[in-house]
Amino acid sequence: MSRIGNRILTIPAGVTVEVVDNTITTKGPKGELKYTFDESISAKVDDGKVIVTRANELKQTKSLHGTTNALISNMLIGVSAGFEKSLEAVGVGYKFAVSGKKITVHAGYSHTIDVEVPEGVSVEGVSATEICVKGIDRQKVSEFAANIRKIREPEPYKGKGIRYKGEYVRRKEGKKAAK
Repeated sequence: MSRIGNRILTIPAGVTVEVVDNTITTKGPKGELKYTFDESISAKVDDGKVIVTRANELKQTKSLHGTTNALISNMLIGVSAGFEKSLEAVGVGYKFAVSGKKITVHAGYSHTIDVEVPEGVSVEGVSATEICVKGIDRQKVSEFAANIRKIREPEPYKGKGIRYKGEYVRRKEGKKAAK
């Protein structure tokens, strides 16, 4: 029995949800999102709530049940409140420069790295060493933040690199000099 699939989702104030065939559309103050789900899953809007049910008890259908419910939940949160991920650059000379739809990353290489901001995502420079990635689609926001982090992942000896704000980097002890 899928606990995530069986939960009933409450529609936030100011959000409208429509289900046509196997496509769910959510509209809210931040924007609009659409998702087409499998035929073995059905969703219905009832009295300010979204209920997701499955047609059979096959293993794949059960896994799709929980996944579909979680994705619809993310859509409801995205169009009403939005998502954000903060990144920070730790290290001497490590910094971000945001200009329009482009981020310039200085991450200890001999050159700078320019990253184009994708559609549906916005980036705000909090300081020279911190940026905030915002958007209504959780997958796009998380994937873009992960791609920026991948430019220079935090290393365990000095802790330098690009990391999520609040991320704990487990430190290792360096080599000891022989006596």
